[in-house]
Amino acid sequence: MEKIYTEDQHYCEIARASPEAIRFILNFSQVLKITKHRQFSFESILN
Repeated sequence: MEKIYTEDQHYCEIARASPEAIRFILNFSQVLKITKHRQFSFESILN
């Protein structure tokens, strides 16, 4: 088990998002409304 976690850890890179992608995600999260009723979950996009 210890060999699995100690090998090849140098290939991981930090992901960078562009400002446009961040703006899109924030705008989408503002118009998305999730309504829960008992065991059901309804997703609405409010435009």
